[in-house]
Amino acid sequence: MPKVNVLDMNGSQVGEMELADSVFGIEPNEAVLHDAVVMQQASQRRGTHAVKNRTAVRGGGRKPWRQKGTGRARHGSIRSPIWVGGGVVFGPTPRSYGYKLPKKVRRLAIRSALSSKVKDQELVVLDSLSFEAPKTKELIKVLDNVKADRKALVVGLEYDETLALSARNIPGVKYMDARGLNVLDVLHHDKLIITRDAVSRVEEVLGQ
Repeated sequence: MPKVNVLDMNGSQVGEMELADSVFGIEPNEAVLHDAVVMQQASQRRGTHAVKNRTAVRGGGRKPWRQKGTGRARHGSIRSPIWVGGGVVFGPTPRSYGYKLPKKVRRLAIRSALSSKVKDQELVVLDSLSFEAPKTKELIKVLDNVKADRKALVVGLEYDETLALSARNIPGVKYMDARGLNVLDVLHHDKLIITRDAVSRVEEVLGQ
């Protein structure tokens, strides 16, 4: 089992913690990680793109000239797609790009992401993390104490409004609870700062 030091908010070591091999000690599967990242990014696309087809373009209600006898090609509308200013054929329409991977693949992906953080020594486990009131300066001090740069993902056991407010004004820092942990955020941030209780919850869920 991989072992990590447990730190307090001052950056001092207060103990050690053994991590579950099945969650934090596997060989990262890069192909699955790629699939999970692509899935998340696709699901975040808004898909609101749209064009006007010939029924949506203004005008063109009257036949431009009679069918025969003019010597010109026959046309039924000046808003036909072959006319300048006409409707667009087969253009993009609003749609959802979201899709899902199998549950086992998603679990393997998050386990691979967490294991890669342990392997690269980018995982920081805190004994606890809480503030009496929202204080951005206090959270910056904690990040400095644990030698984490500003591109850090902070994870707690339950959602804490005080921590969320403290983190939201720090560029590159994101706070979430253990239930929201995902592959894209774990890989995007340089450091994963997680409380001891959150580690136990993650192991309980992913170790099944």
